[in-house]
Amino acid sequence: MSTNSCLLQIGTMEVLVVRKSIRNLHLAVLPPDGRVRVSSPLHLKDDAIRTLIATRIPWIRTQKARFEGQARQTPREYISGESHFLLGKQYRLEVLQGDQIPHVSLRGKNELVLQARQNSTMERREAILMDWYRRELKAVSASLLESWQEKIGVQVGSWGIKRMKTRWGTCNRNAGRIWLNLELVKKPFACIEYVIVHELLHLIEKKHNEHFVALMTKHLPKWLSSKEELNRLMLAHEKWGACGY
Repeated sequence: MSTNSCLLQIGTMEVLVVRKSIRNLHLAVLPPDGRVRVSSPLHLKDDAIRTLIATRIPWIRTQKARFEGQARQTPREYISGESHFLLGKQYRLEVLQGDQIPHVSLRGKNELVLQARQNSTMERREAILMDWYRRELKAVSASLLESWQEKIGVQVGSWGIKRMKTRWGTCNRNAGRIWLNLELVKKPFACIEYVIVHELLHLIEKKHNEHFVALMTKHLPKWLSSKEELNRLMLAHEKWGACGY
């Protein structure tokens, strides 16, 4: 797909404009800092884009204010005493260093134990925890995907987990492929279920139109409360890590 990008200054607002071979204009306010991005058809002129954005200024300001007011974690060093999350629950991290094989486990009701090699670096401790997070999310997601594919009547060709900058999940209808954001492992089960149902329904309906909303409501009546909870929860410190839907 052919693309080109530029920056437009609209008052005090800087807008990233990405021109693509698409039919309609798409406006997004991206977390964590409220960056404004417009995906535009190749033929649309700057003046037309400025006019369209001007009509959405109140909405843009609302979205920016929401991100600015959202709680964020302090930088993680992966040391004992830090708070980390799993499926919506907060755990206290306990780091052990020695000759044992690196691994992560839960101990008691609220302790997360990370076993690392002696004198391990912060980056290595992070990698150990992320690998464990990935396995945990894969187990939860596999069960949900199996159940919901049958309920909805769709079948994915493939799915995976990765870190993503601006989405909790994505769906490629042509390939039948779904990606889930690794950060979901920190969110409550209902939020993970919401994202999976959302992406599966994109195999039926590509756009977020009335038909899509009707499908969401049919299959997951409380989807809106899960969406609101997901976007209200504490964001990771990483600049890439805050996502929206």
